Amino acid sequence: MTSQKNGVSAVGLQQVLGWGSYQTAWTCLHKLRRAMIRPGRERLAGTVEVDESYLGGAEEGVRGRQTEDKALIVVGAEEDGRGIGRIRLRHIPDASSSSLLAFVQDSIEPGSTVHTDGWLGYLPLEANDYRHRITYLKDHAEQASDLLPRVHRVFSLLKRWLLGTHQEPAGSNISRITWTSSHSASTGASRAAGANCFIASPNRLWQRNQPLIGRS
Repeated sequence: MTSQKNGVSAVGLQQVLGWGSYQTAWTCLHKLRRAMIRPGRERLAGTVEVDESYLGGAEEGVRGRQTEDKALIVVGAEEDGRGIGRIRLRHIPDASSSSLLAFVQDSIEPGSTVHTDGWLGYLPLEANDYRHRITYLKDHAEQASDLLPRVHRVFSLLKRWLLGTHQEPAGSNISRITWTSSHSASTGASRAAGANCFIASPNRLWQRNQPLIGRS
């Protein structure tokens, strides 16, 4: 669970431990994920990159932020030198100011520097006791992953984890993402965090309405 970038599924855990019951493996896996949460954790501090990304299969006939079935995920990642410190993640209903500000206030200490792109949803940060550092992506030749490298590395690891752990249950039919915990993953000299989450697909009733939180 903590050393594989692709995570581990209940089926994989069942096979490794030699259990006959899938339900037992599923229950054990989810108990372990919940146990990885540290209650009362401190909020992120210092300089924190924040950005959003959509998860889900390709959709035809939609552009930009238009979507019908994809899940919108917002990530906050502390700057730790050139690496990543702690992270927080949340599934949000939209990219409005109210949704983004609620995530920042729950996840990041006031007075911290919040580094974002130029999306208008982040404009209220200055008025809510945060120092707001804006990088307008359209004014740079670099890719967004170079200008906000930490959150994009987290997104990359998250998508890799989903593809590796939920190849069949998730696919392009992700209807809801619910998060319970995360663990650190090694990427050479750099460290990032991959989030453990439960996927609610149409044919499964899995954990719902849990906060999406990141690495302690």
